[in-house]
Amino acid sequence: MPEPLTARRVALLGGVYSNALALRAVLDDARVRGAEAVACLGDVGGFGPRPDEAIEILRDAGIACVQGNYDQAVAHGGADCGCGYTDPRDNHFAALSYRYTLDRTSPDNRRWLGALPPSLALALGRFRVLLCHGSPRRVNEFLWESATPTALLERFCERHAADVVCVTHTGLRWHRALPGGRHAVNVGAVGRPENDGSPTTGYALLTAGDALDVEFVRVAYDHEAQARAMEREGLPPEFVETVRTGWWTCCLESLPAKERARGRY
Repeated sequence: MPEPLTARRVALLGGVYSNALALRAVLDDARVRGAEAVACLGDVGGFGPRPDEAIEILRDAGIACVQGNYDQAVAHGGADCGCGYTDPRDNHFAALSYRYTLDRTSPDNRRWLGALPPSLALALGRFRVLLCHGSPRRVNEFLWESATPTALLERFCERHAADVVCVTHTGLRWHRALPGGRHAVNVGAVGRPENDGSPTTGYALLTAGDALDVEFVRVAYDHEAQARAMEREGLPPEFVETVRTGWWTCCLESLPAKERARGRY
């Protein structure tokens, strides 16, 4: 594992999903809010248009990134995205997104994705933070707020000597304070909305003091320009609708009942 990042305030970005417009917006916002470090928890490509644009923003800014399942698959030319879906409709849309992304990611950027680490350590004040994509044990594990036992999150912290474990993959943000002052955080996603009818983007801002402060920041960006770019690239109308409306239209069958009930579909 690379040397730990060190900061007292850090911006954590979930799946970027080829949304360069949203990525620029959250980076600008994090800078204004005084983030001393920024890290991306993986899945830079997928879903959106022109994946190289988002990759190159991260590379040019020198932002530390974890390897997500999408990054792993694109780097090695995998048969599919390794997203972990089981429903045929979900896998249909996942395959469309993956093939588009694989075909449009440059060889140099594929090599960069392949070199990303599976996890990163962060020294956030007195807190030892572990950053990973799905979970510490599996890159495509879905850690849903309603379905993830506290005991499992505690075990992750104990096994990895972490006070805080941060993940993404599900695309839905949540924070749980654990016994003994530990924490689990799902930082959500940058490139796809929260499935709550708001087309904004967002990220998690963690600040170390006597206690850990976790803030989920919502950021407006030109989502209509993103939707038009997706249309020009011939991406599925279902993806475009999600960007325009803030409601997920596919990849819904993996959602537990509680999370599914919050959406439109």
